[in-house]
Amino acid sequence: MANHAEFDAFVETIAKLRAPDGCPWDREQTHASIAHNMIEEAYEAVDAIEAHDAAHLREELGDVLLQVVLQSQIAADAGEFTIDDVCRDINEKMVRRHPHIFGEVQALTPEEVTDIWDAVKMREREAAMGEAAGAEKPDGLLDGVPTSFPALMQAQKISRKAVAVGFEWPDEAGVWAKVAEEIEEFKEAETPEDRELEFGDILFALVNVARWNGVDAENALRATCAKFRRRWSFMEGAAWARGERLEDLSTDEQEELWQQAKAHEREVAEAREA
Repeated sequence: MANHAEFDAFVETIAKLRAPDGCPWDREQTHASIAHNMIEEAYEAVDAIEAHDAAHLREELGDVLLQVVLQSQIAADAGEFTIDDVCRDINEKMVRRHPHIFGEVQALTPEEVTDIWDAVKMREREAAMGEAAGAEKPDGLLDGVPTSFPALMQAQKISRKAVAVGFEWPDEAGVWAKVAEEIEEFKEAETPEDRELEFGDILFALVNVARWNGVDAENALRATCAKFRRRWSFMEGAAWARGERLEDLSTDEQEELWQQAKAHEREVAEAREA
């Protein structure tokens, strides 16, 4: 493969910005001061992906890379690690977690690959616990799930980790039974606090339903939000076209526009397939 001269040049640019005679703003940044930028840039890249906007995605991936390289340079200046360490660690991890490519393990389906990935991660955790034996308490199974994740994403990660150690229903019927149980407990809750907790249990149970069916719950809900936005925008446009405001319409009139929005989506989908 070709040398990545542009990557090396970019790393040098960030190092110069952080140098004693570099940019005053860049020099004073810390891991914590720009942590929020990592999240924002990642979400903007996802927006570009979902919009199928390759040009915008190219730009946003650059912004994500900026965060990685800048954080690495901050670490290098503090004597913690370098961008080379970051690249080396992730390369070793990818090789280690793909024994079906770089080793003798067989995997023919994405599901088998996922099982291998989870198994390797468990072995890594067990090895880390072995190294920590006799020292301080090792990290728990769920400690690696960032609490800064969106709640739905947290639920998915927690669920997968628990399943990896055998905490699982024997069949999908058991998962649906759990959903039904949580709904009944929500109905029986007597205080606002209890209702909130029980509703959270319903959502967590539904995340497990999604996992059993190979559905990414976070992506599914994002897609539904996007669909609702499109339909609502159509409704507002339709109301505006006839000189009305959507909020001034009756429930029946709003429902009629909602059905029109759904019909419009079907027509657009059929036109694309034609």
